[in-house]
Amino acid sequence: MTEPAAERGTRWPVADPGDVRAAADALTRGRAVLHGFANIHALTARPDREGVALANRLKGRPEGHAGSVTTTPEALPGLFDWTRLPAELPRRPLRLLMEELYELGPFGFRGPAAETVPDHLTAVRDGVRTTRVVAPGRHCPSNAFFAAALDRVGTGLLFTAFADPSRHLPDVPVLAHADDRATQAHHPHHAPVPVTVVAFHRSAGYGRAGLPALILERPGSLSAEHLRSVAANHGFALAPAVPRAEARVYAPSAAR
Repeated sequence: MTEPAAERGTRWPVADPGDVRAAADALTRGRAVLHGFANIHALTARPDREGVALANRLKGRPEGHAGSVTTTPEALPGLFDWTRLPAELPRRPLRLLMEELYELGPFGFRGPAAETVPDHLTAVRDGVRTTRVVAPGRHCPSNAFFAAALDRVGTGLLFTAFADPSRHLPDVPVLAHADDRATQAHHPHHAPVPVTVVAFHRSAGYGRAGLPALILERPGSLSAEHLRSVAANHGFALAPAVPRAEARVYAPSAAR
């Protein structure tokens, strides 16, 4: 019997349904999968401790690193415990902001973790059990891979980490965009770096206009200026970002 192409390390197109199903099967069997994630790439694995440890080893991180989780757009709000939302932050405008940002492209949020999120995928921040959810945006083809993998694994989330596609990862199936540079062009507002992350597990006070402030946990692909404008349309200010090192660019060396 011929070994599937992905098992031999061949790049598969992320938009091909048959290859998506095969990659989801590989993930279910305990493999990590490197795939297109909006205008960059991510390494996604099962959310159990073994899958998390595998992905972290491939990334060169401690095996128990909580990192980020991902899911399909429809299931994303269910990973947060909205009953623990700070009183200063109204729920419906926050949900609408979340929807607009994912309509725009890749983004991430940290919030109070739902009870269904395993403890090893959470982190206690400011006394709150939280989880960080990242997603490639509503229109990314990788959502089909997520849906197929979730259906097979039987969970509501997957473990994921951003990855450099030029780095050789042995025995890792690859679901690739047909043309990386064309994919980047489809995200004119997003730089090819890990996603911007906003936190709402606690209030950051109020902005100059008296709007409740969200926390810019990690500057990333969507600029703070653009994010601030979108947030203001939904009645939120943005707390000043903490200075940090320049984000690593995961741009491909050439279109493939």
